[in-house]
Amino acid sequence: MKLLALDTASGLCSAALFVDGEVMLRETPTTREHAQLVLPMVQSLLAEAQWSMVQLDAIAFGRGPGSFTGLRVAAGLTQGLAFGAGLPVLPVSDLRALAQQAAVLAPAGTPLLACMDARMHELYWALYEAPLPGQWVSDTVEQLCTPAQLVQRLGVAAAGSAQWRGAGMGLAVWLASEVSPPLNPTLLLPAAEPSAREIALLGAVDWSAGKAQPPEAAVPVYLRDDVARPSAQ
Repeated sequence: MKLLALDTASGLCSAALFVDGEVMLRETPTTREHAQLVLPMVQSLLAEAQWSMVQLDAIAFGRGPGSFTGLRVAAGLTQGLAFGAGLPVLPVSDLRALAQQAAVLAPAGTPLLACMDARMHELYWALYEAPLPGQWVSDTVEQLCTPAQLVQRLGVAAAGSAQWRGAGMGLAVWLASEVSPPLNPTLLLPAAEPSAREIALLGAVDWSAGKAQPPEAAVPVYLRDDVARPSAQ
């Protein structure tokens, strides 16, 4: 299996090639230059592997939530490349990619909170468990809320458990707020951001599960509707 993976949802711009379980990665931190950086990364990976786009099986991409502009970059490039090469696409949740990145902290069956900084004092989050490696199952729908609202929504079970894990820069925002997370601080990855490495690994899982979609399915998931839609005049 040969997959191209892209992620521009956060302050990390990345691209990866997945080849039969091995991942080649290009990534760099950036705030506003995802559109200028990601295509050269793709071209560099293909040149190193000596492949063309038509030799791939599919393109996986981080479909969000995340930066509004960044999500449009990944979705637009994925759709254009997929149409051009006649490839299917694999939309992968960036919160699920965070859960995959923190797999070393969360043995199978252990709940994990994936949490991204949504700006404006809000967080994107979802709870996951992994009954099998790579097969993250969400216990909640992806949500947008404040740190205080998140404490309420996690509920008593999360607050009373020593087994919860957490990953994502939303945790750093949470830790800096006046609301303490119901998590053991030694089991957090507060600097983690989604990467094409995990998008590639999860894309391979989804490919094997028959979840590939046509190129027009390469669309972002924003969660914050008031940003995604123009305001009424």
